[in-house]
Amino acid sequence: MIPANLPVSTIASARQQVDDSTDPIKTRLEIIMSIERTPLHQDPVVIVSAARTPMGGFQGDLQSLSATELGSIAIRAAVERAGIESADVQHVLFGCVLPAGLGQAPARQAALGAGLRNATLCSTVNKMCGSGMQTAIMAHDLLMADSTAVVVAGGMESMSNAPYLLDRARNGYRMGHGKVLDHMFLDGLEDAYEPGRLMGTFAEDCAGSNGFSREAQDAFALASLARAQEAIADGHFDAEIVPVQVTVGKESRQIIHDEQPPKARPDKIPTLKPAFREGGTVTAANSSSISDGAAALLLMRQSEAQRRGLRPLAVFYAHAAFADQPGLFPTAPIGAIQRLLSKTGWALDDVDLFEINEAFAVVPLVAMSELGLAHEKVNVNGGACALGHPIGASGARIIVTLLAALQRRQLKRGVAAICIGGGEATAVAIEIID
Repeated sequence: MIPANLPVSTIASARQQVDDSTDPIKTRLEIIMSIERTPLHQDPVVIVSAARTPMGGFQGDLQSLSATELGSIAIRAAVERAGIESADVQHVLFGCVLPAGLGQAPARQAALGAGLRNATLCSTVNKMCGSGMQTAIMAHDLLMADSTAVVVAGGMESMSNAPYLLDRARNGYRMGHGKVLDHMFLDGLEDAYEPGRLMGTFAEDCAGSNGFSREAQDAFALASLARAQEAIADGHFDAEIVPVQVTVGKESRQIIHDEQPPKARPDKIPTLKPAFREGGTVTAANSSSISDGAAALLLMRQSEAQRRGLRPLAVFYAHAAFADQPGLFPTAPIGAIQRLLSKTGWALDDVDLFEINEAFAVVPLVAMSELGLAHEKVNVNGGACALGHPIGASGARIIVTLLAALQRRQLKRGVAAICIGGGEATAVAIEIID
């Protein structure tokens, strides 16, 4: 079987050899064996630039901006950092989980708001928490198929601006009480298969079945916060963040840092009540916080970058996905990472850093336990427990953060993985280009 992501030129050359051969059957066998030994990354997809906004708290620094406005800021920054013209971008793929009230085609709005041309093709992607990562995966596959040349992928979310919904209002309530539904809860934070059940209750189940105590989860959350606070103080996020200008009343302010870590009170974390179950172990602190933000990546094939005289940041090496029962989403990143390593041929020790989204502290905890990962390699600048989790953006945000962390530490290989409501997870492998 011919590998799916070989360069078109390799396959065309092989077909020509078959046509020219006097013994087509023998030649086919020889060529198939040759192709199977051909490196799959002769002309790989590369990440040329990356950018993200600061992560804003719920009803916090970024609440005056819509998701599409945040998306525009990230897209514009990614294009500028790549050193190309906005007219060069052919596709924009952008994640958004809470699009109600934004108007038609949120990704299209974000792209045009970033100054991209009207001819740019745009798609909005909703794969829950994995939306931002899924756009990068789709961009990779479009590029490997030679269906496009320059793509911006990423995600955006303003959880602060998610509207309330009036169910049945179109037909009229006629009699009795109506109900106002929270778009953020209904379409973002509640399970679709057990209506009304919050994602945090599944984190409780995971913690209980895998033996993670309240103390272990709090310790992880405290470490995440300490790492994030240190990263902010030392400027470790500066390379990835694009400043955001906001207006509060009559005052104009520039937001340059993630909002929540500096405000957090570590001493309060052990005192918080369980958030999802009486007597439980999952709290607001050892869960990700509701937040706003956007992140973007600009991708193309390596040959395209060379043609343009650009110096890419990293190779988008491979991607993988995994699915299980909806309630088992906290453990799904384990399967995604295992499949990813199988595709790359990397051993765990070959990976320098991991970003595993902290939807809940138990998600990276169970992954580290099952895979044998050292905490020193995981979420080295903190994660969503400290920074926040704008659900449509986080999958892209952790790739942006992973890129910057690898570069800063002069390391080579990284893996980013994210759990997804509904029982899924995705993972990507990147390799820094020297």
